[in-house]
Amino acid sequence: MAYSMSNEDFENAASEALDNIPERLLDMMDNVVVFIEDKYTPLPNEDPETSLLGLYDGVPLTERDDGWGAGALPDKIIIFQEDTLAACSSRAEVIAEVQITMVHEIAHHFGIDDETLHQLGWG
Repeated sequence: MAYSMSNEDFENAASEALDNIPERLLDMMDNVVVFIEDKYTPLPNEDPETSLLGLYDGVPLTERDDGWGAGALPDKIIIFQEDTLAACSSRAEVIAEVQITMVHEIAHHFGIDDETLHQLGWG
C-alpha cells in the first residue's frame, strides 16, 4: 500500500496540507516550527517496530509560565515522510494524512492529550 513520491513532492503535499489548516488555529500557535524527517527512530524503551507519522516536541501552551519565553527554542512539529508514505496509497491520501497528523500535533501544542484526541476522532 505504500505510496512513493520524491522529497520535493512530499514537501509540496505537506505544504498543501498545512494550507488546509484553518488560519485562525495557526494564528493561535506560539513559537512553533514544522520539520519533515525521513523516518521515526524509536526510543530505547520503545518497540523497535514503532512507527509514527508525526511528533510534537515542545512545551504546550497550557504548561508555559510568564518566564517561559526568555531564550526558549521553538517547539517542533515533525512529520515523518517514510512512515506517512507507508500508510498511504495516493497523493490525496498523503495530503489528508499529513493534515490529520498536523491537527493532532497542533492539539498537543495546545495541551490536548492523546486520550482526548482519540475520543474526538483525531487519534
